Amino acid sequence: MTPTPTTDEWGIDASWIDALDEEHQVAQGTIEKLREVIGRPPADLEDRAPIVARPGDPLEVDEAEVVCEDGEVRAIDGELPADFPLGYHWLQTPEGRRRRLIVSPGRCWLPEDRRWGWAVQLYAARSRDSWGIGDLADLRAIRRMAEEQGAGFVLINPLHAVAPTSGQEASPYLPATRRFRNPLYLRVGEVPGAEGVDLEEDAGRALSEGSLIDRDAIWARKREVLMRIFFAHGGGEAFARWREEQGQPLQDWATWAAIVEEHGGDWHTWPEELRRPQGQGLARYVEQHGAVVAFHAWLQWALDLQLTAATGDLTVIQDLPIGFAGGGADAWTWQDVLAEGVDVGAPPDAFNSQGQNWGSPPLIPWRLRDADYEPFIQSIRATMAGAGGLRIDHVMGLFRLWWVPSDGSAADGAYVRYPAEDLLGIVALESHRARALVVGEDLGTVEDGVREAMAEHGVLSYRLLWFEDDDPAEWPAEAMAAVTTHDLPTVAGLWTGEDVEEQREHGTGTEEELQRGRTSLLEHLPGLDDGASPEDAVARAHELLARAPSMLLSATLDDALGELRRPNMPGTTDRPNWSLPLPVPVEELAGHPMLKRVAGTLSAAVRTAD
Repeated sequence: MTPTPTTDEWGIDASWIDALDEEHQVAQGTIEKLREVIGRPPADLEDRAPIVARPGDPLEVDEAEVVCEDGEVRAIDGELPADFPLGYHWLQTPEGRRRRLIVSPGRCWLPEDRRWGWAVQLYAARSRDSWGIGDLADLRAIRRMAEEQGAGFVLINPLHAVAPTSGQEASPYLPATRRFRNPLYLRVGEVPGAEGVDLEEDAGRALSEGSLIDRDAIWARKREVLMRIFFAHGGGEAFARWREEQGQPLQDWATWAAIVEEHGGDWHTWPEELRRPQGQGLARYVEQHGAVVAFHAWLQWALDLQLTAATGDLTVIQDLPIGFAGGGADAWTWQDVLAEGVDVGAPPDAFNSQGQNWGSPPLIPWRLRDADYEPFIQSIRATMAGAGGLRIDHVMGLFRLWWVPSDGSAADGAYVRYPAEDLLGIVALESHRARALVVGEDLGTVEDGVREAMAEHGVLSYRLLWFEDDDPAEWPAEAMAAVTTHDLPTVAGLWTGEDVEEQREHGTGTEEELQRGRTSLLEHLPGLDDGASPEDAVARAHELLARAPSMLLSATLDDALGELRRPNMPGTTDRPNWSLPLPVPVEELAGHPMLKRVAGTLSAAVRTAD
């Protein structure tokens, strides 16, 4: 029986269980450091923290009035009526206490039919009209291809924005914000007002001639042309109305982005008067730099328009990273909610004996509650917006996160607990409102109870051929099934041995570890002889995937195109991670024989099940 860790009043687990069910004690020094970082909540927190409940639930609060979102005032007494409206309300007690009441359906929205779809690293999907990087017009083309093939969704990498400077962050999983999008994904020629400006298209297209995606060169080119379009056109009344509707969050983002261009991408190094998103110094800066602030807001308007056109009626599952950069916009906006001197990561496991540090500061659980969960709500809502689906990276982070003190190694961390039931309730409410399905990336070490809680709340599990020992036919129905992910070998890379060779070049493990890892993955491809081609291996992997009864079947474009290199190799710093373009332009995808074969296999599986 797996032992249950002891959790203290700060939410810190005194021990942790690894993938082999072995228990490890956390060093007392680590616990003391994390207690100091977390601090003690105010004595009255439980009287003012938000309540997350479902209609019909009993409440600890007796008589109270609730001011609903629509302005209606309703009286409650000890429980929520079964017909109580869903949403974000305010509860007022007779003693004068006011606290947020979040009423959730408890379960995420799910489609009635099974679907298959493509997983796409959008930056890699370049077309002949791309300016060095796959963009939202390319997503539109992929979406149309998917629809013609009978697909029901497209899963894309995070599109969140990074600092608008040189030295562009390549990883989609370390954004500056989880609320706004990266203007690198704009198709410049389709931005409102582009027709009135010389776009110098040839210079833009030439950026795709390189073998890698050069984000710095692409941003420099796109920014220069987009700035000219903005000053020539400005967006007019449509942009002005949209900007006003977005309110303070957009203003904060645009202000941060404008300051970054002058003072750099880490707010900790800015002049003192700019380091907080309030105050007279910041107001003066905005007044003096209003045009640049407006430009960054306008970029988000253009992105909103193009994403809407790209997704159409097809479900596009957007990806929510586990965190954001410590010097970024979200960290600047919510600095009072973040832990200082700590990063999020993962403990040592079978795939990384040293553990991992992902470089994102964690939210302090009690401070997140004290902020009425607003940082979490805004991130979920913004990532889910307008596309019909959400994938939550490292969904176990809703339950606990591995905190790593900045002066220690990733192995020197500890798990800190989060209010999972509340967070899942918020996810379900936002899913219900957006009619968006939710997938939780529950790979790696998953503690007891997590998958049961996901199932209870309608969050789909994530099952991989590379990880599962059971026959795919035995996988759960409420899941997204796939062969691999961006962090793992492609089918062709595994089968040919090219992936192991690349790992060897970058020193990601000993020869014994690398060969043992490859052998264990090959065991998940039964029915192939040694002389089989990479195409045979790709076909076999997707035949096995097609056996899964899961609600969603997902295939990567990388696998279908026989790509040998995975998009990202964790633990490497000298490899061009997140910068490898697909070997085939978007215009030629639909006619690619292997891609057509994979599409046919999965489409037939879904039709047969129906």
